[in-house]
Formats: sequence, structure tokens, C-alpha cells
Amino acid sequence: MSFKFAPVIPAGSLCAAVQPSLPSKDGELVLRPWAEDDAAVVLSAYEDPVIRRWHSRHLASLEEARERIAAHGRGWREERAAEWAVTEAVGGEVLGRVALRWMDLQRGLAECAYWVLPHARGKGVAPRALTTLADWALDEVGFHRLELVHSDRNEASCQVATKAGFAGEGVRRSAHLHGDGWHDMHLHGRVQGDS
Repeated sequence: MSFKFAPVIPAGSLCAAVQPSLPSKDGELVLRPWAEDDAAVVLSAYEDPVIRRWHSRHLASLEEARERIAAHGRGWREERAAEWAVTEAVGGEVLGRVALRWMDLQRGLAECAYWVLPHARGKGVAPRALTTLADWALDEVGFHRLELVHSDRNEASCQVATKAGFAGEGVRRSAHLHGDGWHDMHLHGRVQGDS
């Protein structure tokens, strides 16, 4: 299939280099690619009741967690997705996850996602990590638009999106199946030039 316009981000732009580690502006966090040694942390995250409530993905074993981490690496190499562990800059403890769940380089679009482990909640980890990711994706890589969706019942996620500069844009009605049924999803977006 051919397109009328040149790609916003040329194919090969990302995978030509290793996935970068990204420091937060305050220097307290580092977003780094997931490593196989993180499998136990990933498994424990998906056992957390809050993460399980808002995410449809569940992992049942360390092997599944390792496969998930391997899939993150393939996503980067294939320029389909990119996932980072959110860590403390000093000590390297994993605090959460931030991701470009899917990327469309042709159109310069991507969808963001995040979660934070229980012990790190309430400390501004998610908005700082999401801001770090968004600044890199928009300003350095050249994406034109980033978006994210969350359940309309997930007030904490709405606050994270707003703090990271993602404007509320509307509601996708009955768009995602959760454990307790279909949820409306809030849509947020951030585009190049948003402050």
C-alpha cells in the first residue's frame, strides 16, 4: 500500500539504535528498557489488585513474564511498540511501567500506557514518567500525536493524564471489557506544541 504523504517518522528511525534510557527532568527517575531479570517484578505487578482491575492482561507465571519482556524487545525492533521500566535513578528499584502500546510511524501517532507498583503510588511517579516519555516521543522522535485511554471510573489515571499535559478529548462509550463489565473510556491526547 502506498501513501500520499511521506511518513512522519521514517521506518528504521527507532530500531536503528538501541532503545534508550530516559531520565526524568527532576533526575529522580529513569525509564529503561525491561530486562529479563525484571520478570519477578512484572509478575508481581500483574498480581496487584489495582493493576488487575484496570488492565485486561494477566500473567500466570515467571515464564509468561519473561515472554512479555521478550515481546517488548521485539516491539522495539519491529517499531510497533516500546515499553520501559520506570526506576529510581539512585538504586534502580523498579517503580512502574510506561509504554507506547502501539506506534504508527507513518502517521506519527502512538498510544501511551502506564502503571505504578503499590509501594510507589502517591509520589508522582506516573505523571513524571508519562511526561518524560511524551517529551521524548514528541520532541526528539517526532511523533505528532500521543493519546491514551482509561476507564471513566479510574480517577487516578485521569489525574495522571492531566498532570502530564494530556487534554481530555471525549468518551468512547462501552469501549473496553473489564472484569466487572463494559466500561466507557476517557480519551486524552497530547500533540506537538502542547505545553
